[in-house]
Amino acid sequence: MNLKSSYLLLVSFALVLAACSPKTQATKSRTERTERAPKKGKPSKNDRQTDSEEVVNKPVKKFTQAGISLLVPFKLDGLNLKAATKSDIEKYAMPIDFYQGFKLGLDSAAALGLNFQLNVFDTQDDNAHISLLYKNERFKRSNLIIGPVFPEGLKYIASYSKENNVPVVSPLAASTPSEFNNPNLISIVNNIDLHGEKIAKYIAKNYNAANTIVVIINPRKTEDEAFANPIRTYLRTKTKFIVQEYASAYTFETKMIKGKRYAVVIASSDRAFVLPSIEKLYKLKNLPSGGYNINLFGHPNWVKQNYPTEKMQALNTIISSSYKIDYKNAGTVAFIKKYRYHYGFEPGEYAFKGFDIGFYFGRLLDRHGEQYLDHITEEQYKGLHNSFSFIHDEKLGYINTSLMLLEYKDFALNVVD
Repeated sequence: MNLKSSYLLLVSFALVLAACSPKTQATKSRTERTERAPKKGKPSKNDRQTDSEEVVNKPVKKFTQAGISLLVPFKLDGLNLKAATKSDIEKYAMPIDFYQGFKLGLDSAAALGLNFQLNVFDTQDDNAHISLLYKNERFKRSNLIIGPVFPEGLKYIASYSKENNVPVVSPLAASTPSEFNNPNLISIVNNIDLHGEKIAKYIAKNYNAANTIVVIINPRKTEDEAFANPIRTYLRTKTKFIVQEYASAYTFETKMIKGKRYAVVIASSDRAFVLPSIEKLYKLKNLPSGGYNINLFGHPNWVKQNYPTEKMQALNTIISSSYKIDYKNAGTVAFIKKYRYHYGFEPGEYAFKGFDIGFYFGRLLDRHGEQYLDHITEEQYKGLHNSFSFIHDEKLGYINTSLMLLEYKDFALNVVD
């Protein structure tokens, strides 16, 4: 989405909120909006967005109407459109993009037969605004709360969630669930422990411990260690692999053994560290006198960073990711067309995230009514952007464990597991 489109989007969205959404207690800058997703008959072809979406002939309707509260930090009151920079506008456009995708997802779920009352609240990214919701009657009748988006808000709302036994979905935060101390939390984004374990299991399954050495390049910053630790722990406790650890690729070079196969994990996502490390490993694999057998594994944040593709491919580089959009998929094409029709813009990453969350939970409420949490671990989902496969922990809540591995091949990132 370019700067002009983002600007127009914010202007139009602000006007919609101003026209349709009364501000209760305007001095506290809380915007509130209530919508009802239409109850429809059999969904049209364009409504079938994913290959996991099904038409349920006789859905279990334990809700006559399900209430969902969406807590998003629009913060439109704080935006000066005349003075805003590109980065300012993109920051404000993110929650709008997420909301609009979520709304389309919930509309698609409503096609299965259930009415939804969607209450949209602007949290202003401020816990004081969240506390005001506790007296709001529509909020108190919520069967499900989506948000807040950021970790501090999720920590703040945890006590309300536990006291009132209402599930709270963490839609975008990649934080470890243990940070929130909420057994009613539903974590969508995979935490770094799951990414590390996914890499470790792939190595254990596809490499031979007799001739392979696993090397972790770990500068040992806090975020580097967070990724390295689950890999190290899994391979050392559950496999027979030799695991070596070095602070840099240059130190690793002095310890290499000809004839060995190396599975090298760079634990960092700091591009200033990663880029020269990749360059060094590429040279070691392609020495004129005969290179080393090196295969590279990277940090999940690399998916949003730019590295030389030919060298990533030469190193058979694999990274973990919780999402990948297949733009050739019929459901993806249908969603993009629908988004353009409703909003006049191209959907961004957060619109896809919003759609998958809106559709998945809308369908879950429709199918299972008040007992929907009892079935969340059974209801796996392959979406446009995310896939969901939840496990349940009595202390940490419901955790999405669905991850994929992407390999640099044919100048693209392709799913390998």
